[in-house]
Amino acid sequence: MKIVYSPICLEYSLPSKAESPERVEKAARFLEKHYTFLEPKPASEEDLLRVHTEELVNKVKTRTFNDPDCPRYERIYEYAELAAGGAILAAEENAFSLMRPPGHHAGTNYLGGFCYFNNIAVAVRRQGKRTLIVDIDGHHGNGTEEIFLGDRNVTYISLHRYPHYPGTGEKSRENCLNIPLPGRIGDEVYLDCLKRALSMVDPSDFEIIGVSAGFDTYEKDRYASLGLSTDCYQRIGKIIGSLGLPVFSVLEGGYVADVLGLNIHRFLQGLTDKD
Repeated sequence: MKIVYSPICLEYSLPSKAESPERVEKAARFLEKHYTFLEPKPASEEDLLRVHTEELVNKVKTRTFNDPDCPRYERIYEYAELAAGGAILAAEENAFSLMRPPGHHAGTNYLGGFCYFNNIAVAVRRQGKRTLIVDIDGHHGNGTEEIFLGDRNVTYISLHRYPHYPGTGEKSRENCLNIPLPGRIGDEVYLDCLKRALSMVDPSDFEIIGVSAGFDTYEKDRYASLGLSTDCYQRIGKIIGSLGLPVFSVLEGGYVADVLGLNIHRFLQGLTDKD
């Protein structure tokens, strides 16, 4: 397993924002002891336009958008296209993209929730493969659902805290299977729900799995905790890996900086556990 990462993604921040460079920087320092790192290239505008409207791409490029959770950082277009490029490389290499900003709240023509472009959607559209997206972030990936709703090439599964930000994901729709969960349910209930959700699909229908890998479900995370332990992430990885398909992963949330690297490590150990 390889890690896609560039320190360029640490260059922007605001003290008031939970989505900070510290969380990724600390995770990178931990993970570099265990994995080979790959340097991403920015996604092209063509890559972005497979998912997003020209209007949104231009708004990010010119910083003419207005969203309270998406500051108009200097050079944010460059950081966002590099994060999308990280997801593309992760899909090509069956790797984990440790890049920011995250992506799953960005829709076809809108941004939100720290997300400017939808990284995993850009990678999936670039690949053009039959893809199962499994979103384990504590928040519903409203942007990912909006982008792929009705797309016969993609099935989207999300396990998320509800009711909670962004207020979507209460029910399943077409090819988007939503599993809304109350807060702090703990490891065993979560894992049972994950197994039940994956039993609703046939792995032979897909060529690859993309994981929106959020770790704000962690028991000490104050943003979207579902009460999960560090060991639970290894079990999550093992369940997803047992489907027998190539897997790539893209970082979404996870705001306990001191443990994010370890939680990612456990998840990746689970993905490659053949026992």
